[in-house]
Amino acid sequence: MRKFDTKVQHLKYKVLREVARLAWKDQLLENVMDIPKMIVPGKTPTMRCCVYKERAILGERVKIAMGGDTSNPNIIQVIDIACDECPAAGYEVTDSCRGCLAHRCEDVCKRGAISFDHNHVAHIDKTKCVECGQCAKVCPYSAIVNRKRPCQVACKVKAISIDENNAAAIDNEKCIQCGACVYQCPFGAISDKSYILNVIDMIKKSEGNKNYKVYAIVAPAFASQFMHAKVGQAITGMKQLGFHTVIEAALGGDMVAMNESRELVEKVAEKGAMTSSCCPAFVRYIQTAFPELVDFVSHNPSPMVALAKYIKSTDQNSKVVFVGPCTAKKAECQLEGAKDYVDAVLTFEELQALFDSKEIELSELAEDVLDNASYFGRIFARTGGLSDAVAQALKEQNIDFETKPVVCNGIEECRMALLKLSKNPKILGGNFIEGMACLGGCINGAGCLTHGEKNKADVDKYGREAMEKTISDAVSILQNF
Repeated sequence: MRKFDTKVQHLKYKVLREVARLAWKDQLLENVMDIPKMIVPGKTPTMRCCVYKERAILGERVKIAMGGDTSNPNIIQVIDIACDECPAAGYEVTDSCRGCLAHRCEDVCKRGAISFDHNHVAHIDKTKCVECGQCAKVCPYSAIVNRKRPCQVACKVKAISIDENNAAAIDNEKCIQCGACVYQCPFGAISDKSYILNVIDMIKKSEGNKNYKVYAIVAPAFASQFMHAKVGQAITGMKQLGFHTVIEAALGGDMVAMNESRELVEKVAEKGAMTSSCCPAFVRYIQTAFPELVDFVSHNPSPMVALAKYIKSTDQNSKVVFVGPCTAKKAECQLEGAKDYVDAVLTFEELQALFDSKEIELSELAEDVLDNASYFGRIFARTGGLSDAVAQALKEQNIDFETKPVVCNGIEECRMALLKLSKNPKILGGNFIEGMACLGGCINGAGCLTHGEKNKADVDKYGREAMEKTISDAVSILQNF
């Protein structure tokens, strides 16, 4: 069964798989230069103008799979030589221009950027155009269009521009590392750095060492990803990779729901509203675009960090790897308050590469059990799940407080809610902003194998299968962890 949404994802996976395969055997350094030839063995190019350019780009992909440019702190990295197929962005005159006599486009342009040739067809001088869009608005034939690159359309925080070499450039001060550009780039010219080698190194060090264990925390979106196998089979596969224990991040979600519900009551009394802190891209967006609202952000860590902190409190020599759909988690685990507890982050794409690098066929494995969390912890993976969990946590703690959530599905909705909050909490229309950078929530994160509405249904079904029916029951498990 097909494992990926796009061929770009499949190409990225093949690079990760080959890097991992060689790393397991301690043969990576001496064979790293051969990986592009392994993937494109012949002399016929499959995607580019020539096989040599194709292999050169694959070489850059290999570098990113091995950790990427260490001088660049951003998790998201542009492969410059792969970013050359998109047309120049900005306003352009199309063939629909009829050379009319009115010349409204010229009249409305305050920069003098529009001129006409001998056929009266309009042309835009890019050196003068400031992309205000007024010419497009007044053209009676809609002959002037604004062409944006897929990465620019995907980036709702406007962190991507085009440099002098016609390649995408990321403004690290604006970027929230959500990975939307990674998933939307049709050429795979933007990618997220991988720490798959760090994870392999941890697992190898744990082999035969009872005092060094590697724990895996899996995000609840996990339930929707491995379509060719069951959740229990994927858990067995992870243990065959060398993870000592696999725990669901949803249990951390239960912990956070309990704490965040109490904090919400306090924050609303003090400031009138509170925002969630579970999505690192959303938190980063507040810090960069609305720094005056930082005090409204919940002080609770994300479920990933909360659970990792608990694991390390019980096993100080352990290593903790988070596995999920999110590229921003790779940045979060390097932050103060997280880096002491989470040692590495893998996406589902990278986990699939690990399985195949060791030729683990999930569909042939027996099923293990993953039943630590409640329904409410598991639905953190989709939009609205956190709000439902907070309301349930208030109910279970007998706290008389009405949650009025403002559920934000994607950064654009987050922006509107934050704008209202910045003006006055009273016009927000609620007291709790649940912010999710990805449309639909974590189930559509950039590191997912598959994206779509089916993922939501799978996660809800997975939630209903939870052994623990209340948040309180789930959290009580930690006492016997």
